[in-house]
Amino acid sequence: MADMTPEMLELVAQRFRLLADPMRLRILHELQQGELSVGELVARTEASQPNISKHLASLRGQQMVVRRQEGNMAYFSIAAPYIFSLCDTVCNSMREEFEEKKILLS
Repeated sequence: MADMTPEMLELVAQRFRLLADPMRLRILHELQQGELSVGELVARTEASQPNISKHLASLRGQQMVVRRQEGNMAYFSIAAPYIFSLCDTVCNSMREEFEEKKILLS
């Protein structure tokens, strides 16, 4: 990160802020298995259609997902597969931390 300009660091911070929302992470998790329609995402997340659409617009604006239109149906898929490596790193770290705390509390 030593050669990162302030502008680049701001872009990185924007990406992390985007990922700080649990519903956005849930949407990305659902899309990990493949392309889904907005309706399928609504059913899987049990969130409202406007809520899902709002989050998809944010994810799309940051090039995290892509949209494909077929008739009156919109389908979304992952545009940035590296996100799952990042999530795995964070999730594994959190699991280890949780296990350590659980042992200390036992």
